Amino acid sequence: MELRYPIILIIGIIMIVLFLFFSSKKKKSYTNGTKIANTKYLKNNKLFQKKLKKYQTVLITLKSLCIFSILISLILLARPSKVDSKRSNEYNRDIVLCMDISASVYELDADLVKNLKNTVNSLKGERFSISIFNTTSVTLTPLTDDYEFIISTLEDVEKGIDISLNGNEKLDSGQIDYQEYFYYKSFIRDGTLEGNTERGSSIIGDGLASCIYNFSNLEEERTRIIIFSTDNDDASEPGKKIITLEEAAALANKKGIKVFGIGTKGIYDNKEKEFKEAIENNGGKYYSESKESVENIVNDIEKTSKSLLPGHIETKKMDIPEIPFILLLISTTSFILLNKKVKS
Repeated sequence: MELRYPIILIIGIIMIVLFLFFSSKKKKSYTNGTKIANTKYLKNNKLFQKKLKKYQTVLITLKSLCIFSILISLILLARPSKVDSKRSNEYNRDIVLCMDISASVYELDADLVKNLKNTVNSLKGERFSISIFNTTSVTLTPLTDDYEFIISTLEDVEKGIDISLNGNEKLDSGQIDYQEYFYYKSFIRDGTLEGNTERGSSIIGDGLASCIYNFSNLEEERTRIIIFSTDNDDASEPGKKIITLEEAAALANKKGIKVFGIGTKGIYDNKEKEFKEAIENNGGKYYSESKESVENIVNDIEKTSKSLLPGHIETKKMDIPEIPFILLLISTTSFILLNKKVKS
């Protein structure tokens, strides 16, 4: 136990000592009342001596209780406390949603986003990130456990895809205005087509590789997952892509990241074979788009083990006034009862 403000106790003790010192000095003369003569017989009386001794004992006890109560009150004012240290360990995992945002993947992305909103609502402690790519990659949310922000971003992506697919009809019917149309359409396009005239579009390997580096502190042991949606229809110009899909999948495996790949319904057979082999040869899992596939990928992620993360040590001071308060209660109660006895 320690005191937060020990100076209060020190000053209080000094004042008590000074008070006792000056009050203990006996006065040589009587200043009040009149002395009674011939009290020798009374003072020698055994009954009187017994009563006087009892009175003096009670009086000393009252003074002691009073001093004790003052000391305990000073201790309470000085705030007795203890230091409590706890290390919080958490089971955690990092998940990055990596979406090919080219027009041919819109329907798959919309289904994926819709299902993931429910999954994010059930997360506890996991960090989540959203990244979209076409020619270039854009991180919409960094790894975060701010689930309201994640869901809000997923909803914006969902609206962006819906307007990209059905925007003209919605404009004609008055369901949206031009401001909303351009905002949500731009939300999923801006930044993803940088240099597309020179490099082409749907650069699949670059998109996956960029999502790998959305994870922080890759040297640390953690459970890391990428949900990767694409039709694997690479339209990059010859020699303009930085990394192939196979190389990106191998890089993910080297970094300890498990990739859950999901292909569109309209994916070409040769593209699907290439996609599936790249993912499964590097420790990941491949899914074909279907009514159940998005639910299956979410369920498989839920089954993936989480990493045990050593949490931070939280140190805080906790007030512990219980014992001093009980002692103060006992002493003041005893003082009141004895004082009544003396008066009676």
